[in-house]
Amino acid sequence: MWTLSLPYWEFIARAVLVYVFVMMSLRLTGKRQIGELAPFDFVLLLLLSNGVQNAMNGGDNTVTAGFIITISLLSINGLVAWATYRSKTAEKVIEGRPEVLIHNGYLYSDVMKCNRITHHELNNALRQNDCVSIDVVRLAVLETNGHINVIKKDAAHA
Repeated sequence: MWTLSLPYWEFIARAVLVYVFVMMSLRLTGKRQIGELAPFDFVLLLLLSNGVQNAMNGGDNTVTAGFIITISLLSINGLVAWATYRSKTAEKVIEGRPEVLIHNGYLYSDVMKCNRITHHELNNALRQNDCVSIDVVRLAVLETNGHINVIKKDAAHA
């Protein structure tokens, strides 16, 4: 239950490697998938966690290995959070940047396509902000968390 079958440092190295691999893989899937979990996205995350479990524990199912892996994952996650807080470059690489979808009624369909945002999703965000069309939108931004923020034009500018 407590005796490790591998050296402790190997669990740390495995946890760090798997963490970096999974984060890079998720980052490449785009903001929408990370920010808004549809049921199939949630199932994917559950399966990913099961799929990388053996890569982290190397077949060692002891409590001690679980503790080492948990501490390693929490530590690297804290390090990533600290790096994104301290460095604009790290923040851009890890979290990305907000992207403009609509500016003064002009729709950037190439940005929507690149981020796999459907017109249905955009229209949903517009409806939630009482916008009947893109003509009344001053700015719609896809945030790094996957949400779409919409700012209506002022009545004076409409």
